[in-house]
Amino acid sequence: MPPRAIPPEVNEPLGPLPPEFAAIMRPELPGLIKEIRVEVTRAYPEYAHLLNGPNAGAIRHGVEHALSAFVDRVADPDASSAVRDELLRKFGRVEAYEGRDLETLQGAYRLGARVALRRAKTIGRRYDLSPTLLLTFADALFAYIDELGALSREGYQEVQARSGSALETLRRRLLHLILAGTPLNHATINELCEQASWPLPDEVTLIALRTPTPDRIQADLDVDVLTDLGVPQPHLLVPGPLTPERRAMLESAAFGTPLTIGLTVPTAQAADSLRWARRVLQLVDDDIVADAQVIDTADHLATLWLLSDPALVNEIATRELAPLDKSSGTRRARLVETLHAWLTTRGTADQVGDVLGVHAQTVRYRLRNLDAHFGARLEDPDHRFAMEAALRALHLHGGVAAGQVTMTSSSRET
Repeated sequence: MPPRAIPPEVNEPLGPLPPEFAAIMRPELPGLIKEIRVEVTRAYPEYAHLLNGPNAGAIRHGVEHALSAFVDRVADPDASSAVRDELLRKFGRVEAYEGRDLETLQGAYRLGARVALRRAKTIGRRYDLSPTLLLTFADALFAYIDELGALSREGYQEVQARSGSALETLRRRLLHLILAGTPLNHATINELCEQASWPLPDEVTLIALRTPTPDRIQADLDVDVLTDLGVPQPHLLVPGPLTPERRAMLESAAFGTPLTIGLTVPTAQAADSLRWARRVLQLVDDDIVADAQVIDTADHLATLWLLSDPALVNEIATRELAPLDKSSGTRRARLVETLHAWLTTRGTADQVGDVLGVHAQTVRYRLRNLDAHFGARLEDPDHRFAMEAALRALHLHGGVAAGQVTMTSSSRET
């Protein structure tokens, strides 16, 4: 049932929007966000790189929160805006890091407001809203846009104030362009490399760090290391492979801050190296990868692969283990556990028994049961591979021991 229409009134003065107007606006937010994204990336192509780069999730979250905060304020004028304020300051910092004039961001804000007004006119006709109410909405919206612009200016000026030199700004912008997937033969990248005295390498190694980063880290890094330490997910780019000397330099500069060393990849694939390194940090938070001050992504490639698409792993496990669907919970758990041990060890009953801590005769009994359930599937190479991959992924979450098929939601990509 649609919200109750707000009846038009004659000669009503401009003032705060009525709280019930929030109920009309809130369902429109998802569609409005998509429309704003299309319009902004069309008018400002440089933002298309950001919305598809390593910080895309944080940027989309900031846009969504800024719009939701406006609706929240209409519903409750005393609603806190602390989270929104910091997100908007971060937008300003990104603009400074990218080396753009702040007018680009301000223009995007104004364009978003125009898109919102266009939708408001449609809503006005749908609910027969008064012209004065729509005028009040427009007045409140543009005042809000001014507020967002002022917050972003604070973040922008903050970066400018603490930027040690123009060279640092150039190198940070160069790092952003590389991670955004800008073609390496692009004139802007070539120009920045020349201005920053930074030869474009054939290969790079990306490093993901946890916050907070120590104040002294910049001074202790090699001069050719590109950095972005003021973002929510700080990271570094080391030209070429990570030699023992480079590794020692990183560990010393990090001063105890946990970091993950990404894979050495062709420079055009730098974003992949950083994405995998950040994913390993997430797996540490999920208690899947053991925590350490320095973690090598190369040590966890199989884990990254197995957990790259939890929904697909669940689907494979469900299909491959379907012959056990009619088994009871406890019996199913034991059979799944035995199947996992047998597939991963390819051992004898005695060897599988040692892994499971049960008698070899018990293993033989379970293997006969598995053979009765699965038949020729256990001899088919494709089915065996699919079973083993799915069970290894489930084992990382403890699902095998419990006989579970579904992986927990915490394993999903973030």
